[in-house]
Amino acid sequence: MLKMKKCFYLISGLILITGTQIWGQYEMPENTVEPQKIVWPEGKRAAVSLTFDDARPSQIDNGVPLFARHGVNVTFYLSPKSIKKRLDGWKNVTKTKHEIGNHTMTHPCTGNYPFSRENALEEYDLDKIKNDIETADKEIKKLLGVTTKTFAYPCGQKFVGRGTGLQSYVPIIAEKFIAGRGWLDENSNDPVFCDMAQLLAMESDGKSFEQLKQLVDNAAANGRWLIFCGHEINDNGRQTTLIKTLEQLCEYAQDPDNGIWIDTVENISNYIFGQRKNIKARQTVK
Repeated sequence: MLKMKKCFYLISGLILITGTQIWGQYEMPENTVEPQKIVWPEGKRAAVSLTFDDARPSQIDNGVPLFARHGVNVTFYLSPKSIKKRLDGWKNVTKTKHEIGNHTMTHPCTGNYPFSRENALEEYDLDKIKNDIETADKEIKKLLGVTTKTFAYPCGQKFVGRGTGLQSYVPIIAEKFIAGRGWLDENSNDPVFCDMAQLLAMESDGKSFEQLKQLVDNAAANGRWLIFCGHEINDNGRQTTLIKTLEQLCEYAQDPDNGIWIDTVENISNYIFGQRKNIKARQTVK
């Protein structure tokens, strides 16, 4: 009995000190400000972007017709050397509502990957990576007549140099593009909080529809922006987003009952910037 009285007085004291009201198990303080949220268009619950890197031929052969069947617009991150292998196909893509983004000129990654040992980020500095990105922009403009608005970090890596001389090139991307997309991350993006120059992206390669659906549903439950990144588009193979998975995912996202807005990185980025301005304006009025 004595213990129960002590517990009662302790809880009462906490209520007086914090100004909270006990309701159910927990209750927020009365003066707690509701977190700001992005309002997605047409009552959608989440945004999803499908992105594909490296200008793989299967993206032209299998991806573009698939997306046309479902009325889905995606983002292709291209390097000029790969564009030239299917130039006519990529020119046709520019006539659609798909986005063409920048994926650097030479695709530099860490030299720990054998394919990048002779083009390792460890041997780059900020001037060199900036020149690589700007050269890619000029070549894409020359080949396709497109000015890129968003960027994808090769291998998802964002640093040049080594050790004490290590430097992030995220500020270069922030200055030049409206958005920069990573890779192999572990979550979706909070549209109010996220740094648009280093957006999180999750792998779609090798995944079943059920695996991707779980991520989409989690994003919808929390009002977030989920970005997928893939490479090949085919029935099987290494670094391949499966055709069957994409068919089911596009059908799911296009079903109005699921509340998913599926669109390019550029379009969703621009929408978020507009929403953030609205939030800031409301805060200023208050």
